[in-house]
Formats: sequence, C-alpha cells, structure tokens
Amino acid sequence: MSMSKEGQLVVPDAVDIPFIEGDGTGSDIWAASRIVFDAAVKKAYNGKRSVNWVEVLAGEKAQEAKGTMLPDETLEQIKSHFVAIKGPLTTPIGTGFRSINVTLRQVLDLYACVRPVKWYNGVPAPVTHPQDLNVVIFRENTEDVYAGLEWQSGSEKAKKLVHFLNTELDCKLSSEAGIGIKPMTKANSQRLIRAAIKYSLANRSKSLTLVHKGNIMKYTEGAFKQWGYELAASEFSNQTITETQATENPALASGKLIVNDRIADNMFQQILLRPSEYSVIACPNLNGDYLSDAAAAQVGGLGIAPGGNINYETGYAVFEATHGTAPKYAGQDKVNPGSVILSGVMMFEYIGWSEVGKLIETSMAKTIESKKVTYDFHRQIPGATLVKCSEFANEIVTHIEKS
Repeated sequence: MSMSKEGQLVVPDAVDIPFIEGDGTGSDIWAASRIVFDAAVKKAYNGKRSVNWVEVLAGEKAQEAKGTMLPDETLEQIKSHFVAIKGPLTTPIGTGFRSINVTLRQVLDLYACVRPVKWYNGVPAPVTHPQDLNVVIFRENTEDVYAGLEWQSGSEKAKKLVHFLNTELDCKLSSEAGIGIKPMTKANSQRLIRAAIKYSLANRSKSLTLVHKGNIMKYTEGAFKQWGYELAASEFSNQTITETQATENPALASGKLIVNDRIADNMFQQILLRPSEYSVIACPNLNGDYLSDAAAAQVGGLGIAPGGNINYETGYAVFEATHGTAPKYAGQDKVNPGSVILSGVMMFEYIGWSEVGKLIETSMAKTIESKKVTYDFHRQIPGATLVKCSEFANEIVTHIEKS
C-alpha cells in the first residue's frame, strides 16, 4: 500500500497486510479469523484480488524471539504496509512494560480509536432493547492519562514533583502521593473531533456528541468540549448546527449534523435510557475507554466488539481485538473470534474493499441467528448449538460461500 499525493490510500489488488497473532487465545482467534477473511476475499473478487498475510511479532512471541515485547522491526513493518490487524496482547498490571497497545498508538500516532457498537439479532444482551443502541465512538488515543506520565508514590521523582507543586503552584499534596499528569491539547483534540465530524457527515449521522467531564476538569475535558464546538463552527459551519440552535430554530437544523455535548457520568445513563438518540460520539481517552466497553456490554460484550486505531492523515491504521487474552482458554479452540472478525470488517472497509466487509458481517450475523455459537453465547441462548472457535469460523464461511 501507499499514500497518493491527495492523501488517499492506494491499495493494490494483491496486498500484503501484517498481522500480530496475539497472546493467550490469540492463536485460536487469528486462525479462525483468517479463514473467514480469505473466504470472503475469494468470494467477493473471484481471484482478482488477494491478501498475503505477513506475520509481525509483538507480545509474548516477540519477547521469546527478540527479547522485547515490541520490536522496532514490527513498527517499521506496520509503517511500510500502512495497515495491520492484531489479536489481544498481554499487558502487565501495576509494574513492568507499559501497554503494547498504548505504545503502538503513541509511536504510530494513531490518534483515533474508532469503536462501532451495534447489536446483532440473536446475541444475548442484558438490556431489554439492545437494537436501540447503534453508535460509533471516536476516542482520542494519544494523550490524557494514557500518556503514561506518572510517578510512583514515595519515589524521588514523585517527591520532587510534589515539592514543586506545593511550593510553586500552591498545592497541598502529601509528600507520599503518587502523581499522574493529564495532558490534553487543542490540536490533538480537534483532529480527533474533525475525524468524527467527517465520519458523521459521510455516513449521514443525525448527531455528534462530545462527551467530557468538563464540569470538574475544566481546563482539560472542559476545553475538549469547547474546542469541539469551535472546530464545528470554524470548519463545518454550513454542515453543522449546535443542539441549542436546533432547539431554538428547528428549521435551521434541516439536513445538518447536530453537535451537542454530554457530561460523562450522564452519558452512561443516556446510552441505557435513551440510546436511540445517539449516533456518533467523540470523547477524550479515558472516557472513551470506559464508554466503549460499557456500550459493548449492552449489545453482547467485548467478544464481538471491533476496534480500529487510525491516523487519517498518514494512513496508518491498526485494527484489533478489543478484549483481553483469556490465557486460561489458550489453545482450547473455545473462545469467540468475533471481535477480530468484525475488526477485519472495519479494516476491509478502510482499504476500500467494502464488498468483503459486507460479506463477512452479513454471514456472521446469519451464523449467530442460526444459533451455532461459541460457549460465551451458548450458555445464554436457549436451544443453541455449541461450536468451537474454528467451527464458528467455518459456519461463517459456509454462509459466505452461499451468498
């Protein structure tokens, strides 16, 4: 792949795409997903287009082979190919190597974490009307508390920073406090919101909602909200209108994208009580992490929740499973591969092979409707047939071939 002078991704008919298998259940999930991807490409293009999967190492495999969890050559391979897909990767909690996922996002400047959340007929869900939730969440991916700027309680650096804050900025912090810094910038916030607005307009979404905790964090999350409104007014004034303006003069809202905002804790209520009122959501990093997982739980859980990390300017994109590695199930051919499969749908749409994405998504939906599902759904669906991870993939392939 390459980028044109106009900033468009140029994809050859025979394309190389790097993949990271993933830790824990990653090997099972990737094997199943690859079967589906290859079948859909073959069906859609009858041999005129093809994918050559190029394995690159990260996580436990990389540690064993290269002595590091994220080798430089992996980053270079992703850069040279522009687009990659990955399974779940292990992240130590509390100590050790910082998150590989976060490192990938920061090093490649994948500023937009895009998470579509929708319900598929037959998927067990904890809410009464899961079909009412159909949103795409744009989560800022490079700053906020995920910048990794923190120092351990009692360390010399933490004490030094506490001393500075107390003496120079009139804070009243304990000398034993652990310290974390939450940087948020106008440029990074607005490029994320710009991507969300462009997506909303391209897909004729009814609204874009800025989610923040600006009533408390006024100069970070409050600024995120303000920067969002400023961007909409300065760059998209003919295509957008604020919720307040639309309420005061409904005639002006016709054909325009309504831009509104919600405080984060209220938004968690909104997606439960009034989910149909929301379509595209843009939010800072931490809020986006919480909200996308909570929304996914409403429609069946992370087992079928896709995600993509994208820089729309450079073209770099890494699509990924949004769940953990589930090491206790590793090698058992048991878990649901839906998250990577649907992330593949996003990937194929991103490279312009939408026919492949539609085939996969439709065929997976038919498989779930037929009640041939993995253990996570089987235990919740009366009359369902339990299938293995690989068997679930084979069922999807059967529907692809019948299309």
